[in-house]
This record gives sequence, C-alpha cells and structure tokens, in this order.
Amino acid sequence: MEKHQFALVAAGSKCSLGKVRAELGRATEGVELLRQGIAGALEIGMRPWFPFNKIWLVQAQAAEGAIVEALETVEQALQENTDEPLVLPATFLLRGELRLKQGQSEAAEADFRETLTLARSIGAKGWELRATTSLARLLRDTGRRDEARTMLADIYNWFTEGFDTAGLKDAKALLDELAT
Repeated sequence: MEKHQFALVAAGSKCSLGKVRAELGRATEGVELLRQGIAGALEIGMRPWFPFNKIWLVQAQAAEGAIVEALETVEQALQENTDEPLVLPATFLLRGELRLKQGQSEAAEADFRETLTLARSIGAKGWELRATTSLARLLRDTGRRDEARTMLADIYNWFTEGFDTAGLKDAKALLDELAT
C-alpha cells in the first residue's frame, strides 16, 4: 500500500492491526504498529480518526504493562482532544482505570465520575454503563457497597436488551455480588 502511495489506508491499517495484535497478547508489537500508524496519519494531516487510535495506543500500552507510559499518552490525548465529545468519555475512563492500577483511588473516582457526566451529556449509555461499573467496583473496594449497588442497578435497569453483551454481563455479575 505504501509503495502505491495509499498513505491513509496504510496508516489506518497499521493502527487497526496494532489494536488487534495488542488484544491478541502481542502488545509490544501492537504499540509499535499503532505508533507507526499514528505517525503516518499525522504526516498526511489526518486528524479526524486520530483520537480513537490514541485510545487504542493507551490500551496497548496498558496491556504491555507500561502504565506510566499509558498515563502519559492519555494526558496527551486529553490535551489534544478537548473538543471530541465521543472520545472524551473513553479517555477519562481509561485514565481512571490506569490511575486505579497505580493505587490512586481518589483520582480514579474523579475520572469515573467525569466519564459519567460526559456520557450522560451526550446520551452515551454504553459509556455510562462502563463508567458506573468501574466506579461501583471502586466503591465496593472502599466500603461503599450500598452506593455502588444503587448506582449500578439504576443504569443496568435502564437497558431492555443486549444482556448477552460483555458490558451488561459484567454489570450483572457485579450487581449479584453486591446483593450478597
């Protein structure tokens, strides 16, 4: 593709391949492909899908165990994408998960709550469910089980279908745990 000057296709393909490789346990290779794809996209001035690729890079870095590097990438993404309403909930949720891995519970909680605010403002129930599930786990782990159960039940009960999806299965398992 590159030799025929399909730079956009090449950049996008590298990013997609990098995401998949990271998900398949080849995180280091995924990180490198994502970096190449992002660099290629920037070279030709393609920013519209750039924020999503940065999210994939953060996920790949986290899968690689490079939590500090992933946090740095998340911070860059937040500075670069302050006006991307579809990307911001994902970015704050990722930052919260990374902060939680570093033992920064209060900062993680703030990020999860920011994700909830952003998701609600654009009607993104999927992001709201993910953020609520992450926040509910944190609340459970800090002795606030009732608050966790109430908020998770509220969003879970909003859904009327899709109960076989990973997000709703995860929420249901946590709800069942919190009920005991």
